[in-house]
This record gives sequence, C-alpha cells and structure tokens, in this order.
Amino acid sequence: MKCIIVDDEPIARKGIKKLVDQIPQLELLECFNCAETASEYLQTTEVDLIFLDIQMPGINGIEFARSIPRHTLVIFTTAYLEYALDSYEVDAVDYLVKPIDASKFRKAVDKAITYHSLLLDEEKKSVENVEDECIFVKSDRRYFKVNLKEILFIEGLKDYVIIQMEGQRIITRMNVKTIHDLLPKNVFLRINRSYIVNRNRIDSFDNNDVFIKKYEIAIGNSYRDAFFEELMKNKTW
Repeated sequence: MKCIIVDDEPIARKGIKKLVDQIPQLELLECFNCAETASEYLQTTEVDLIFLDIQMPGINGIEFARSIPRHTLVIFTTAYLEYALDSYEVDAVDYLVKPIDASKFRKAVDKAITYHSLLLDEEKKSVENVEDECIFVKSDRRYFKVNLKEILFIEGLKDYVIIQMEGQRIITRMNVKTIHDLLPKNVFLRINRSYIVNRNRIDSFDNNDVFIKKYEIAIGNSYRDAFFEELMKNKTW
C-alpha cells in the first residue's frame, strides 16, 4: 500500500516513518507538514493510506479527511483523545494516540490492508468479462454491454467513473485507476488524474489538450510524456 504521513511535528513524522519502515506491505511516498501541501500532492498521485495528525495549522486533519477520495484510507495519529468521535464521522480506519505503541500501529495497518483489499474487490466486481472487444459494466443494479471501440473517453468523478460514448454515457462506482488497469493499455491512455481517452477516437491533439468530437480534455503535466511516447508508437500520427 502506498502511504503518506501528514503531521506538523518533525519528531512525530520521524517516529511514524520508523514504524512504517518496519512493515513491508507499506511504501512511504512522502511526508508533509500540513494538509494544504498534502492535498496538492493528492491531485496528481494515487495514495492508498494516510497517517494523519488532527491539530495542525490551517486545515485540520478532520477537515482534510472529508476532502480526500473515498478509496484513500485514513489512520489518525494524534496526541488528543477528544477527537475520537469525530474520526468515526469521516470513516477513519483507526485512531492512534501518541506516543504510538508499535503493536497497536501494526494492528491498525493490518485493518487498513484488509479494508483496502475489500474496496478493490468491490470495484473490480463492477466490471466483468473484460474481452478484446467489450466489457460488461454494472450500473443501477444491471450489467450493460459496452463495446470498447465505442468508448470516447472515461471520466473519473469522485467515487464513480463516467464511460462516455456517442449519444450515451454509463456511470459506475469505481475509481479511474481500477478501470484503467482492466482495459488494454495500448488503446486506452490516461491523460490526467481524472480522464482516460480511447486513442482510436482522438480527432486531434496539441501539447496541452486532446480533442474528441465536441470534447476538449486537458493533458496533465505528470502524464504528458507517457501520453506522447505511447502515441508516437502509432506511425499514423
């Protein structure tokens, strides 16, 4: 699981990092001293788990937890017991009080790993029978057959994705990364945090945008190089 630490105290960040390093299932991506910079990081990077302090300058941990994607889990790490009730309102995996006991930390992480696996299973069940030409997508308690060649693009919207076709769109509950992993990568290219495009339906593009029918979709800075590298494999461009 990819994780980050958000805590305004350097000593606390160092202590949590030491605990994280002892668990091989965890990959620490970054540490942040405030919610604002962590929020910016989440705009471009997929994170599975956040170790989050509550009392911090600016946006506090509870407020920040309300703004993060559903599939990103939270374990609160705080010196204050009085916020425990608030943590349940934002569906935190666990609430650890500093100084953090190593065994309690491990137990909280194990719970997060189990919950993360359940979330992935739930999302993958929304798309069945991935084949060369079509997929079956669960939407509104039914499975709809979607021909891959008819997909213009896929848009992520919080906990859902919108599969856009000509004259029709289907909404299903999952995140962009999950559906992208299920689709052929040589055809469906992720061009920013929220969009996957069908390369065969691209009408034109420039350095900043992709144009498909009436739609104009921005190319994200962190996705630009990979997008153009993949496109250039196609000699028709």
